[in-house]
Amino acid sequence: MPCGLTRFQHSGQNHFATFCCYHRHRLFTTDASRRIFESALERVRRSFRLQVYGYVVMPEHVHLLLSEPQRDTSIDRTAPLKPKDGLSGPPVLSETKQDTLADALKSLKQGVSRRLIGDAEHFWQKRYYDFNIRNYSQFVEKLRYIHRNPVKAGLCERPEDWEWSSFRQYATGCAGRVEIECEWTARKRERAARKTRPCRKAPLKPKNGLNGPPAV
Repeated sequence: MPCGLTRFQHSGQNHFATFCCYHRHRLFTTDASRRIFESALERVRRSFRLQVYGYVVMPEHVHLLLSEPQRDTSIDRTAPLKPKDGLSGPPVLSETKQDTLADALKSLKQGVSRRLIGDAEHFWQKRYYDFNIRNYSQFVEKLRYIHRNPVKAGLCERPEDWEWSSFRQYATGCAGRVEIECEWTARKRERAARKTRPCRKAPLKPKNGLNGPPAV
């Protein structure tokens, strides 16, 4: 991390993150390249248990609105072994820290660059912008900025015209390549939970006169 740059990535807050292609070259100019980014984002979302609230893929940069990772590597059984103090007793798993947002973004950037770098020397700029979301007004401001970015850049006339963002999921509820934490997603999960919930049978009650087997 560059000197003087402090990131607060164990705050439990959401983050607005921006990272650019190397020297702001336009490396996301094809549908295939944008799909690769979305596929990599969904992979990282699942792997690090991120909550993605919004994103947009621009020709030379991307914006993300997302949570901190929920994956705890301290219970990862593949962690290296180390001997106990005094070199006695069986080895124990070495202590590891919970993943940071920087770890998730590094995995995302590496996954994209491996597939798209081609003959270029670099794909991404090393540094990225990370802004902690401290209240709801900031959340709404950043989400609107993300969805309006293609219009502002002259890539389309309306946010819904740009396929490579989370706007359509908010507007229509249609699932995209990346699962977005929005009202439509919450409703879908509620419906799925109701379908898998076991049906409760009515309690049995004895017949009149207390004769015979209990009736429903």
